[in-house]
Amino acid sequence: MPPSPNASNASPADAAVRDARESDLPRIVELLAQLSLDTPREALGPPLPESYRRAFQEVQADRRQRLLVAEAQGRVVGTASLIIVPNLSHQGRPYAIVENVVVDAAERSAGYGELLLRHAMGEARRAGCYKLSLTSNKQRKEAHRFYQRLGFRATHEGYRVDL
Repeated sequence: MPPSPNASNASPADAAVRDARESDLPRIVELLAQLSLDTPREALGPPLPESYRRAFQEVQADRRQRLLVAEAQGRVVGTASLIIVPNLSHQGRPYAIVENVVVDAAERSAGYGELLLRHAMGEARRAGCYKLSLTSNKQRKEAHRFYQRLGFRATHEGYRVDL
């Protein structure tokens, strides 16, 4: 795929992972919209619906959650959510979940997703987690190869109920 006019022409060596700021919200929602496989699920605005700001503030207030962004040359190119979950099994060691992993379509395969996930793995290790889990839509075969390359294994069958 040729680079889009929005491509940053940066590399992971020029990028950093940081906690998201509220000013990043429009870009994060734009990235999350790229996750939709069928029916659009994000409301891009403008203006950005207030529900996103409320949710962001709740995430920020929860010490167990982190909204991460990969930034290259001042532009947010990817995002992921990291959640640390207290746990009674495994001798009380917590576990971590990563959700909403997305790198801008124009920036994929450049190493930003790996940068984000390796950062999340490091944060989970520092928190004493015994595992880091994620789910990925069964249709996302390229994403599955990516996760496997990073050491993730398909060990369970996942289920969900939409509410």
